[in-house]
Amino acid sequence: MKNENLFALIEARLPRDLGGRFLETLDSLAYSWRDLLHATGRLAGWLASLQLPAEADGTPARVMVQVEKSPEALLLYLATLRAGLAYVPLNPAYQQGEVEYFLNDARPALFVCSPQRQAALEPVARAAGVAHVFTLGEGRNGSVLEAAAPFPDTYVTVRRRADDLAAILYTSGTTGRSKGAMLSHGNLSANALVLDEFWGFKEERDAGDQDVLLHALPLFHVHGLFVAAHAALLAGSRMLFMNRFDPPALVRWLPKATVFMGVPTMYTRLLAEPGFDRHACRNMRLFISGSAPLLAETFEQFRGRTGRAIVERYGMSETVMLVSNPYFGVAADRVAGTVGLPLPGVEVRIVKEDGSACRTGEVGQVQVRGPSVFPGYWRMLEKTAEDFTADGFFRTGDVGHFGGSGRPEGYLTLVGRAKDLIISGGYNVYPKEIEGYIDEMPGVAESAVIGLPHPDFGEAVAAVVVAKATAPLDAAAIMAGLRARIANFKVPKRVWVVEDLPRNAMGKVQKNVLRERYREAFA
Repeated sequence: MKNENLFALIEARLPRDLGGRFLETLDSLAYSWRDLLHATGRLAGWLASLQLPAEADGTPARVMVQVEKSPEALLLYLATLRAGLAYVPLNPAYQQGEVEYFLNDARPALFVCSPQRQAALEPVARAAGVAHVFTLGEGRNGSVLEAAAPFPDTYVTVRRRADDLAAILYTSGTTGRSKGAMLSHGNLSANALVLDEFWGFKEERDAGDQDVLLHALPLFHVHGLFVAAHAALLAGSRMLFMNRFDPPALVRWLPKATVFMGVPTMYTRLLAEPGFDRHACRNMRLFISGSAPLLAETFEQFRGRTGRAIVERYGMSETVMLVSNPYFGVAADRVAGTVGLPLPGVEVRIVKEDGSACRTGEVGQVQVRGPSVFPGYWRMLEKTAEDFTADGFFRTGDVGHFGGSGRPEGYLTLVGRAKDLIISGGYNVYPKEIEGYIDEMPGVAESAVIGLPHPDFGEAVAAVVVAKATAPLDAAAIMAGLRARIANFKVPKRVWVVEDLPRNAMGKVQKNVLRERYREAFA
């Protein structure tokens, strides 16, 4: 039987020269492809020695990781795959209460956190039944590396089937309960192979050239971990690795790179850098944008400044990449305001409420089917059944249309999100979750959380709060209270205290009215 472990695919496509660089950092640390093999071998050997138990049905043990971005964090992810275990990354910004939920839901056998958070999080992990707690720091430190050091640098990659669980990504739910999207080795491999061709990595390789990816994205979500890193690994491309997004440093590194993947916020901040121009981008062949809508204005400003057209694409935690503006052809084929064409092997349809097909230009619900679409949510069978149609299409919750308004017929345009999701700086924020925290505060009668246009973040989180009759409220105190409980990107950037919320005849809060009322707040 063929080993369908994603790491086996990466291993099979390693460059012949293992001494070549696979990754280098801003502070001049360099890692070779041989280092990748040896480091993941040691880490996988250590993971295997822990004998982390699988579930009765064969589902592999989970390894939950909440650490800052570093080369070692990427190596730990790859080693987890290599050892046949399931990787569960968490945003480092999540606070203790949020981490506690994830621990109790995923039930990992191993939890890895930053050294500075061990004292606070280890008791929480132990209370959730986690058998092993280790640390991994940004500076090549932590108990993970100490524990793995004695193990051999060779390891036989564990055999996995395409439908075996490889990772769980948590995506917040509109009910406030986060959902764990299960992604298989087959999901991740299929998507990486398609993007290798669709975005021109294979063409560069076949021509004898080597791409260089400037990696400035986080490693805890689809874009940075499953799109950018996988693309470089399968292509044998070198990564210029930034632990965090730093616009001046990124501009200095751009002449060494050929590919960059970012979120719209990154592009608006790059445009604010005086040194960001055609000369800085002279070796770049590909700029990708995703995780949030890219404003047409940003697209045009970028093209005018650099002479390059950004390739906007569309994907989700549950599906990896689905749709993309084309790389091949002429730059005019990349249409501002659209996310482009379905990727090879991916089916996308737009349907009405009754399930019938929408006409070209007609807005409806976006549904998708394909090899990268996840099999379901972790321990949420009813939710999984609810989100799939009888013929196997996933209901994305997004609203859009094909063609229309002078756009090419097959191009997808997203016009809204049926589930009221806010995407701020590339991060997903669900209003219901934030409203739950606000409504628990003393003196709060009710609240409504909305997304408002923001020149830097695309959308900014804002809250409109009604006070109880006997309790005056302070907007600054509300924001301070939230900062202590939730990740900073979820905290509203503005809070308004009002006498009441607008409602329709059925008593439902009219968030569209609130969005219109405050739409110029960040202009």
